[in-house]
Amino acid sequence: MKKHILLFVSIGLFISCVRVKDITYEKHLVFPSDASQEKKIEMISHLVPNTPQLEWQQMELTAFLHFGINTFTGNEWGDGKDDPKLFNPTQLNCEQWVKALKDAGFKMAILTAKHHDGFCLWQTQSTEYSVKNSPWKNGKGDVVRELRDACEKYGIKFGIYLSPWDRNAKTYGDSPAYNKLYIQQLTELLTNYGEIHEIWFDGACGEGENGRKQQYDWKSILQTIRTLQPQAVTAIMGDDVRWVGNESGLGRETEWSATLIAPGSYPDKKENNTQLGLNEMSKDLGSRSLIEKAKEAYWYPSEVDVSIRPGWFYHPEEDDKVRSLSNLVDIYFQSVGRNSVLLLNIPPDTRGLLHENDVKRIKELSCYLAKTFSTNYLKKGNKLWKAKEGESKEFIVKKDATINTLLLQEDITKGQRVEEFLVEGFFNGKWQTLCKATTIGYKRLLRFNECKVEKIRITILSSRGEANIKNIGLYYAQQVKSNI
Repeated sequence: MKKHILLFVSIGLFISCVRVKDITYEKHLVFPSDASQEKKIEMISHLVPNTPQLEWQQMELTAFLHFGINTFTGNEWGDGKDDPKLFNPTQLNCEQWVKALKDAGFKMAILTAKHHDGFCLWQTQSTEYSVKNSPWKNGKGDVVRELRDACEKYGIKFGIYLSPWDRNAKTYGDSPAYNKLYIQQLTELLTNYGEIHEIWFDGACGEGENGRKQQYDWKSILQTIRTLQPQAVTAIMGDDVRWVGNESGLGRETEWSATLIAPGSYPDKKENNTQLGLNEMSKDLGSRSLIEKAKEAYWYPSEVDVSIRPGWFYHPEEDDKVRSLSNLVDIYFQSVGRNSVLLLNIPPDTRGLLHENDVKRIKELSCYLAKTFSTNYLKKGNKLWKAKEGESKEFIVKKDATINTLLLQEDITKGQRVEEFLVEGFFNGKWQTLCKATTIGYKRLLRFNECKVEKIRITILSSRGEANIKNIGLYYAQQVKSNI
């Protein structure tokens, strides 16, 4: 009898241990008020993305399409007073946009359905300030519809930017009335255009004609999205995707997706951010010292937005100022290669086409990346390595391979855990340091001086429990001249 009791107790303890080990916190967790730092570290190591966030991260490369009445006025921020008749893209071809993006490896296109000027690119019932009062297609055109159809035809995802700030709306500043208008516009877009994968809105906010600053009803805005498009990720002022904190194309050297910063659309959480001294531009969003002081944590990955030109909207005088291939490669390594998604703006021109110079450059980027990552010189790097802190592992490199680029990936469905790691190469009869870095997350890319090595050794210097390294690769990235 005692043996049976002991057996049942042992089984119960085993099941209990498995459950504790396997527990995950999806998107958000609250630390117990009496939790020690050690307990908090253990909990945050099990914070994971939800399914839409994971699918978003796996896209890696997405496109922003700033297009609207500013395209025809030369403005970056319109004042909402420009005549709708100025909008007239006589050659508009969304299939040309999307085919160029698809060919260049982009996985999603996000359109400025409405920018700060308030001009709407769809047949809205909410305002007269829209394409229905433009000469384009005799007022019957719908850019949102055409882009949505093109994305479906070419098999890439579709997103919208709907500016909360509206410099044309008479109700702006009358917070309840304008929030009703904004949700009406959002409802039209989320109801009439099929599946939408990302909804992008910033926190731009000004005063209305009544002199009062608009107070956005983020709770109702997010609830509308969750009801109508539950699989869409909400970005920047949303609670799924975080702005990296600059528009230069640079992710942090240490980029945590498991962060302590609360989304800006959570007004009741602002106190937490203030207490921790955090904002979108803070250098540190997830260190142990912050965890010690935090009450909550969020899976809130970063998106790096940057324009291929100096401006966000098309300006003909910038046709010869498209970013160089060298610069775009650096941006890729410092965004996608630093645990972020790159959102590259490519603005359609006054014809309604992506300009030839922009199309040429994104194609060059695609070819460069395809060539760089076509050959992995590391043997058996795609087997899961459950790495403990302080543990090292050696990998054989293909004979006579010249390398200068390392790829590392964690299985983020089990959390983000690596805090610091070291990479060494064995050549000339000894181990020599190739590179050293902090976080990995979904993807980390590191470049180092080109060399030929027999093998490499990776050491996990610091980790939040057992790290799940799912992929390691070694590549050769050709140097690109900066004037190309």
